[in-house]
Amino acid sequence: MVGWLMVEAGATDVPEISVNWYQDIVDAAADSPQPVQWFAGHFTEVSILLLGVLLLVAAFTRLGGGPRDRALALVAPVPVVLAYGCSEWLKTVVDEDRPCRAATRVIIAGSCPPPGDWSFPSNHSTIAGALAVATLLLSRRFGLIAAPIAALAAFSRTFVGVHYPHDVVAGVLLGALVVLLVTPLLARPTAELLRRRSRQAEGPVTDPVGGAGRR
Repeated sequence: MVGWLMVEAGATDVPEISVNWYQDIVDAAADSPQPVQWFAGHFTEVSILLLGVLLLVAAFTRLGGGPRDRALALVAPVPVVLAYGCSEWLKTVVDEDRPCRAATRVIIAGSCPPPGDWSFPSNHSTIAGALAVATLLLSRRFGLIAAPIAALAAFSRTFVGVHYPHDVVAGVLLGALVVLLVTPLLARPTAELLRRRSRQAEGPVTDPVGGAGRR
């Protein structure tokens, strides 16, 4: 069901420019055709699944490579989960209320999250940003597909009325930053571990006269 609300800038403890942008976006959402509203309401959830599939496909393309490629494929999901955890922690620190609960007449495609489910930063946007950057680190081709999907996923959170613009921008940046910082830290030792295991699996090299040669 689509509900009608209107946010009042004076009732929110957020940057005024973000409130104004939020109002402009949800006003446009209210005037958009019903199919657009339906698409936005569903895409805001489905987009995360699409990005997850792209990450898995990109990781699969790296599994047949060397230790570094395989290490990147194996550790890619870890910083995404960590980014989500960081966004959840920030929510408890900031305690910013959802715009859809401080409102009286803006379109909301779906229901407003319950009290205690804070607004800053956007979890969806954090995960979308993290998945897109992780995919890009694995595959430029799939990453260039993931990037616009992530941007649209973040925008949709404001379009449906559940986040302010600064919530989604902060979420995307947080997800991207965590992935960029954590992925190399995890990939290097993982690649080295894979190299050692590969050398151990090969066993000692035998010399031409039957003796065990040095590796």
